[in-house]
Amino acid sequence: MNGFVKTVATLAMCASLLIPSLASADEPSVPTVQPGGAAVKTDGQTAAGLGLLIGDGGGVSAEYLAKGTTRIQAAIISLRLQGKLEAAKAYEGAGSFADANLAGASNRPILAFLHDHPEYGWTGEGANRFNPLASVSSQQLYKVLLETLGYRSNADFAYKDTEAFASGKGLTSIAGTPALTNAHMAAALVESLSASTAMGHSLFDMLRTEGVLPATATLPAGERISLRRDVAGDAYLADAKGFTLYYFSNDAANLDACQGQCLANWPILTADELRIPAGLDPADFTVVTHANGVKQWMYKGWPLYRFVKDVKAGDTLGEGVGGVWFEAKPDYRVMIGKSAELGGYLTDSEGRTLYYFDKDIPQSSACTESCLANWPAYDATAGNVPSTLNAADFGTITRPDGSKQAAFKGYALYYFVKDTKHGDAAGQNINQVWFTVDPAKFSGTTAGQTAPATPAEQTGKTYRIDIKDYSFGSGPLTVEAGSTIIFTNFDDMKHNAVAVDGSFAGPLLAKGESYTIKLDKPGTYDYYCQPHKAFMTGQIIVK
Repeated sequence: MNGFVKTVATLAMCASLLIPSLASADEPSVPTVQPGGAAVKTDGQTAAGLGLLIGDGGGVSAEYLAKGTTRIQAAIISLRLQGKLEAAKAYEGAGSFADANLAGASNRPILAFLHDHPEYGWTGEGANRFNPLASVSSQQLYKVLLETLGYRSNADFAYKDTEAFASGKGLTSIAGTPALTNAHMAAALVESLSASTAMGHSLFDMLRTEGVLPATATLPAGERISLRRDVAGDAYLADAKGFTLYYFSNDAANLDACQGQCLANWPILTADELRIPAGLDPADFTVVTHANGVKQWMYKGWPLYRFVKDVKAGDTLGEGVGGVWFEAKPDYRVMIGKSAELGGYLTDSEGRTLYYFDKDIPQSSACTESCLANWPAYDATAGNVPSTLNAADFGTITRPDGSKQAAFKGYALYYFVKDTKHGDAAGQNINQVWFTVDPAKFSGTTAGQTAPATPAEQTGKTYRIDIKDYSFGSGPLTVEAGSTIIFTNFDDMKHNAVAVDGSFAGPLLAKGESYTIKLDKPGTYDYYCQPHKAFMTGQIIVK
């Protein structure tokens, strides 16, 4: 929860900030917004309801879904799909994998069963080892799911082509993920239920026919929202056919901004129900009812659209159009709003207006105590930015109490406490020192222009290493001596960065958390992620 919501909660205004106000009865032309409620169902809920995921002591909870999936877990789930789990639990075969002792006693009969029945897709990792507690990749899971669908590895597809073959069968939701979480598992399982088997019917129908699922089982109705990745590797929302969903900057100030020809070019997302990936929060999906009675789905307060020039799944031709249309990404740090009165301006990920204080200087906030109560610090310090902005312009400052505050071009960003609903910008020009931030024009504050020059010893550059998809990036990072490097984790799984020579050792970072180091000594610094050191490595070269 960000600092704005915390502060406003103490002022008993949280509800009005998180839920856009409903139009009153005497204002029928104002769009009304309502929670998605029971019309939104996650893959985790579906997988749990069908008995495909059992969960742990707390069931299929958010905590369970965030955990990494092990190979033995994935094997158990695949055996359940194939109706062989009970037979595997009761198996008494003498042979097994050499490392079967790494699994719990209740799982050892399952490993013996898999050892003696390679036809169920789990042949181990060589040298008669199964590695039961290791993570499982999307390629490994898709191989087993394809075999469950009746397609044979090394006959219908080569292992190296597994994900391309799976894509042709409609299995794309977790593609390219090197280490799955249980949320990934839920998404892949639910997606696979609608896929066609080699015999021509759906997996869901086959499982009901074979008694794996009860004959009364049903799939959730409605539009399926998926997470895909663009050419930069960033996740974005797509519809059931894989077509990209977009935000419109003008909607920040007016939820009815897209009219006439705009709607012809940018059709809205409308459906009675939504099915969403397990990693997304159902509370982020709401419905806006426009003046004409049409209902449109929104994500984090932004109405969702398609683009008519996207002709196939995966097209993102609408990205950046007119500087106001952007892929609907789940992890924006900031967004761009636009209105006739303000022009372009920065908002948070939910469209709430951000401000700068003209008395601030770079890397420092002059707003404290009662000022801060009225102008809460915006503290989102990680995430994507719209493609028309320069990600390097966004950083953080450290407040006197040690907390972090988001910054643009070195200047702190704030909310205004009297902005109580979507589209409010009541803080603009308050006392001639508070202003919205036009990213195309902002170059600093009046105080900042006259501030003393920064001492030479503080001018080292800042670099960022974004941890995504179990990777530190595509290659070594070269920096100057004295540079600051900020590691930020964008994965659901926790990661850290540990230097081989002991120069630095960061804490485990949850999603959205950062860790900063400064390297003054020239040299080459190899580092790794402690929990995933077998494949997560990186290198920093200091000149």
